[in-house]
Amino acid sequence: MITAGEGKHKVWVKKQELDKGLVLMLGGGESSHLGGAAYVTPEGEEDVISVEGHHDLDVLLPLAREACRKYGVPVLATGGVHIDNATKDDIKMIIANCKELMRCI
Repeated sequence: MITAGEGKHKVWVKKQELDKGLVLMLGGGESSHLGGAAYVTPEGEEDVISVEGHHDLDVLLPLAREACRKYGVPVLATGGVHIDNATKDDIKMIIANCKELMRCI
């Protein structure tokens, strides 16, 4: 498991390599959940599942794109990060920590 950040801003990603692909599971914050999913292929195909009221695709899609670019295989990124009553600063910190995960995958 790869982690970034501390406290309620800590995020993590678990990688599961398949024979022909990669699954990334993202979680963190005060509670992890299924807030969406993003599928990206090296050929440029993209598909998403968005859960109403959640903004997790804002980090899941870039995470899937970066892993696909890096490894050259189809990638499915799913999961979610939740902080109760998140402020704009909380959201900025979560996004920054997710960007750090992207550099480490």
